[in-house]
Amino acid sequence: MDNFDLKKYLAEGKLFEEEGFEKNSWEYLTDKEKSKFADEIFSLINNAYEPLGGNPNYQSPSNVDGSEGDANYLVIDFDDDPEFDAVVVDKSKSSGVKGAAMGHDGSKEARSLAVNFLAIMLKNKGHYIEVSGKIKDILIAKGVPVVTDKETIQKVMKGKNIEMNDDGTYQRYLGGEKHTKTLMGNPL
Repeated sequence: MDNFDLKKYLAEGKLFEEEGFEKNSWEYLTDKEKSKFADEIFSLINNAYEPLGGNPNYQSPSNVDGSEGDANYLVIDFDDDPEFDAVVVDKSKSSGVKGAAMGHDGSKEARSLAVNFLAIMLKNKGHYIEVSGKIKDILIAKGVPVVTDKETIQKVMKGKNIEMNDDGTYQRYLGGEKHTKTLMGNPL
């Protein structure tokens, strides 16, 4: 124990990390970690969607490893507290990797980090997302392509009951309510 340098240890911020996770690094959670951190992940997602009335797929922490257990959860911790600060959720689909949700701790830095990571992801071939509202405008401003081709949208949304609009958006029911959505990114 003579070689242990407490000052160096504290300076590296190891005291404030979730065990097994590196600071300032996006990392996918394993299935076991999804269960372990379900409350924390739900809190981040709920924090982001609460002003919009919530995310219909995330009504409780049990959704993280239950009904949404097939999703991939990419998390980051960048500040001094030990909790994750942001999450980006995606799912593997036949048309590529679909952005499914995101969350943050409420800080400006975490919101920005999650949105910027999502925008970078969506600019890559095989990544896409359905959006509306403010996040649509933000992603457009960040240069994420808007998909308006009817055939592409119908291919990506195969099996979903959608009604196309003249402007390339579409309407579909989510959580029993009709929503106007825009497909963005680069689906396969």
